[in-house]
Amino acid sequence: MNIVSNTFISKDFVGYHDNDEKFKVFKDVIFGLTEESSRLSLGDFFPLLGSFGSRGARARTKDRFAKLYAVFDGAIEEKIRSRDSKTDSSDCNDVLDSLLDLVNEEKSELNRHDVLHLLIDLFIAAIDTTSSTLEWAMAELMHNPTKLHKFREELQQSLGKNGEVEESHVSKLPYLNAIVKEALRLHPPAPMLIPHKGNDDVELGGFTVPKNAQILINAWFIGRDPDIWANPNSFEPERFLDSEIDFKGKHFELIPFGSGRRICPGLPLASRSLGFMLASLLYHFNWKVANGMNPEDIDMSFSYGLTSHKAQPLLLVPTKV
Repeated sequence: MNIVSNTFISKDFVGYHDNDEKFKVFKDVIFGLTEESSRLSLGDFFPLLGSFGSRGARARTKDRFAKLYAVFDGAIEEKIRSRDSKTDSSDCNDVLDSLLDLVNEEKSELNRHDVLHLLIDLFIAAIDTTSSTLEWAMAELMHNPTKLHKFREELQQSLGKNGEVEESHVSKLPYLNAIVKEALRLHPPAPMLIPHKGNDDVELGGFTVPKNAQILINAWFIGRDPDIWANPNSFEPERFLDSEIDFKGKHFELIPFGSGRRICPGLPLASRSLGFMLASLLYHFNWKVANGMNPEDIDMSFSYGLTSHKAQPLLLVPTKV
């Protein structure tokens, strides 16, 4: 969350203490919204039913968004006051600064209300998805000790015993990048991507997709299609070591971030931060499964929803290397 908040508003959004009330509220709101978005609504499939059965969901969603509006409106107001107190505009260089510069342009079609909604969208999309992917990657490595050992060997050979993980190291660690790709293949953060809409009537595979139809792309199944992948349900980062396949939208067998003009704008930040965090966690710490469990006993089942989560949270105990 703080990686994202520093990118957008140049400050830590939450503290690191268990009693940080702001973090608890924000976490509950974000998780609540993603959970609500994935629930079945009869009105989506049977328009005649209208909002039948969804009034409670609408009320809960409205309340959660009101809390987000208050938080981000306060952040925007604080940024505006900070900008007004500075004589040198060159100190204003984060994403929110750039958006406010656009708002202040003559004949701008962007306003503060637009910026508020854009920030909320970006935070919701960036935080839950990245953290869940990191948890899945750690779970797969702990569940496959030979893969974990191979990755730790790569880290030791590249960084030595007393080094520091830098962002620049990520691109030079091929097995790390293969692990990230494999985690995204098996556990795309948004299994059905985001909804698309047809601009025209299209014939596809013998079916007519009508104009304005909502289109959902099952990235989860594409990543596990046995016609594309050998041993599709197995965690095998080695499949990417001698492969040009990447997740940047050009290879349709791996599209956890989508493709084309609607590709996720957070792809560069997500891919870099995932590799950096994973390398940092496994270079500086040894890990064991909590409660005396064996690695092979880790529950690898998942919960269905708008984003991909483990059904049971991963509980690990760190010790200093």
